[in-house]
Amino acid sequence: MAIESRCLCGSVRWTAEGPFELMSHCHCARCRKTHGAPFATYVGAPAGGVRLTGTEDVARWESSPGFVRPFCARCGSVVPGEPWQGLVFLPAGCMEGDPGARPAAHIFVASKAPWFRLTDELPRFDEYPPGTGVPAQPDLTAPEPPGPAPRGSCLCGRVAYVVAGPPVRARNCHCSRCRRARSAAHATNLVTKSDGVRFGRGTDLLESYKVPEARFFTQVFCRVCGSPMPRIDPERGLAFVPMGSLDDDPGLGPEEHIFVGSKAPWHEITDPLPRYEELPPP
Repeated sequence: MAIESRCLCGSVRWTAEGPFELMSHCHCARCRKTHGAPFATYVGAPAGGVRLTGTEDVARWESSPGFVRPFCARCGSVVPGEPWQGLVFLPAGCMEGDPGARPAAHIFVASKAPWFRLTDELPRFDEYPPGTGVPAQPDLTAPEPPGPAPRGSCLCGRVAYVVAGPPVRARNCHCSRCRRARSAAHATNLVTKSDGVRFGRGTDLLESYKVPEARFFTQVFCRVCGSPMPRIDPERGLAFVPMGSLDDDPGLGPEEHIFVGSKAPWHEITDPLPRYEELPPP
């Protein structure tokens, strides 16, 4: 079975032949920042059956010694990396079909975001599952003690911001655009007023990609490491913060699921939060 995938802008596309295996949700801080999401979901496919096009638009960031994270330089979506033990691990959020595989575990739960709750029955491991034979990289160094407002940053640390305004809402969005943009099961955004996010450094490194046919949908990311970053929307007077990029606990987690009618077929929602097929009623 072949599965097609693509980044948000469509510049980078890939086809993968199954069988698909070793699907898991990773909660390590590097994956959270890379995807701007509470966790990343990857699934392995035989390296010989993976074909990429548009590789001229792929940028790379070495997040730890020998571990390179590729992303589309035009839109910031995470794209597949190099093979490991005969497998290429694919970001499941970019898949356009059902790979048949289902997540088998949560890994690096010791690094889980404090604002995200696990409610399913999947096995949980503080690092890699036993027997993997892969040494875990040291976790990201915690920033200095929290200040009065939650802080955030990209994976390479060149862009940093503070959420100075009160939150309006926090929600999980399952639409296909959000899944491709974050290359994850869903986006999780904290929304505040447009003047509620203040960048401390790195604004010259921010890139943005707007989906041409969308009125508002735009992804903002660090051009060095690809991490999703806050988007300021002056037209609506709002700022959208990818919660995976937060360094501090904002004091609230997701309050609802939206666009569950577009949910990834491999992802199961098990929490009791309200669900809406598209947007909730006004």
